[in-house]
Amino acid sequence: MASESLEIAKKFWEEYSPLHSTDPYTRHRLAQELSNRLVHIFHPGDFYYFVFNISMASFDYLSPSVEQVLGYKREEMTTDAFFDLFHPDDLKTYVNSEYESGKFLRSLSKDRLFKYKLRTDFRMRKKDGQYTRILHQTMVFDTNEEGAVLRSFGVHTDIGYLKMDGKSILSFIGFDGEPSYFDVKVGEHLIPMKEMLSTREKEILLLIMDGLHNKGIAAKLHISKETVDKHRKNMLAKTGCKNSGELITRAIKNGWI
Repeated sequence: MASESLEIAKKFWEEYSPLHSTDPYTRHRLAQELSNRLVHIFHPGDFYYFVFNISMASFDYLSPSVEQVLGYKREEMTTDAFFDLFHPDDLKTYVNSEYESGKFLRSLSKDRLFKYKLRTDFRMRKKDGQYTRILHQTMVFDTNEEGAVLRSFGVHTDIGYLKMDGKSILSFIGFDGEPSYFDVKVGEHLIPMKEMLSTREKEILLLIMDGLHNKGIAAKLHISKETVDKHRKNMLAKTGCKNSGELITRAIKNGWI
């Protein structure tokens, strides 16, 4: 009965599917449409992709679909802005995951670098103020002659409707016969250093990590916006950071807060 049903189904597909057309143009067009559809089939939600320049700590390219996922135009999504959107409870985990990922990549020979996908997840704040969970997947895109990673290609997929709470999970997914490592243990890689920030500066930095802008920080701490501006400028100067995103990363990694 099952085999008879399959034969009937095959005849139906042959009769009604344009993919069986003998016209080369039609077959090419449909194959291209199918390829485009497969991209969406293999992604569990809306997504955007990017090429990240590691040495410059900036995006070489960011797809316009970032606006569909997070609500921001791609011109707004600098590295600084990107770090500002992290959920405060997930930023530290992300930085430690980046450390583990870098350590793993450095253990690989140059030819094996391109055979792995790094995957984790975290919460990010959308333009409407609501948080969603992002599936973060990256692969090595470019290296120098010594095998140091210069650029990575990444995809961010909105999976907030699948998973909102729970811990972030880091995995290294191997291709072409390479082994995969799931739920990799992420250690604490905070480096003890001398006190870099004053008590007031730490208060302001923590509020920046909470997503507050200078005016909101001033109201929260009952000080003027000009005072907050000055503290932010002083923090960047004394730490040698170029922007708030770099300051947050270094503060977490070095244990300044």
